[in-house]
Amino acid sequence: MQSVESHGYKLPIVGLGTWQLTGRDCARLVEQAIRLGYRHIDTAQMYGNEAAVGDGVRASGKRAEVVVTTKVQPERLAPHDLERSVKESLHKLRLDVIDLLLIHWPNPRVPLSETLGAMAKVKQEGYVRQLGVSNFTVALLEEAGKVSSEPLVCNQIECHPFLDQSKVIAATRKHGMAVVAYSPIARGGAAGDAVLEKIAKAHGKSAAQISLRYLVQQDIVVIPRTSKIERLEENLALFDFALSEAEMAEVRALSQRQGRIVDWSWSPKWD
Repeated sequence: MQSVESHGYKLPIVGLGTWQLTGRDCARLVEQAIRLGYRHIDTAQMYGNEAAVGDGVRASGKRAEVVVTTKVQPERLAPHDLERSVKESLHKLRLDVIDLLLIHWPNPRVPLSETLGAMAKVKQEGYVRQLGVSNFTVALLEEAGKVSSEPLVCNQIECHPFLDQSKVIAATRKHGMAVVAYSPIARGGAAGDAVLEKIAKAHGKSAAQISLRYLVQQDIVVIPRTSKIERLEENLALFDFALSEAEMAEVRALSQRQGRIVDWSWSPKWD
């Protein structure tokens, strides 16, 4: 599995997103994904499935090889809440350590310096291996870079061919962080797009695979979510073909500022 490096930490370039997956089905899917070759599993406190994800990781027998990411929900970013919530996450996952801990959404009511200070503490105490952020804007990345005492290895953002994220991608890389794309196939929106379908036909692939390959080819980590075992294999089959410069340009032309899917009350002022 290819990986993207940030501050010496290697993040597998394809992972499994688990939003909306729950219970036994979630555990089975996670176990199956790891057996197929996934080495990066993404969950969050907000998803309510950390226990099931942990069950799947342990059942795979490959715990030592897998990066497990979880994310602290915005209501729990005050230091005492954060520390307690991380211990709760670890208890639910029933794993030795959280490999990568992210701020899920920024919370303007809690100073970022306090949140990142608490995250540094749980890392130094051995509960967490690496730290990162999610849904951070250019300005928030700038602030985080100034106040974090520990390296931040990634910014997880909505990223797919239909959304122009060029500003925040550039800022993330400027800080030496990996870009991790959630909703990388636009929650199924890739299928049926004329440009992606045309390129897919030329490569004997699906439109979803073109969307994922477009990101992976830019060294962007992708964490597509699926509830279907057969899609697990498809989302991993991205390394036996490449898009030409002309094809990359065609896909890039699909992006627009208004292409965002995920936007809610916790959203910062987007770039």
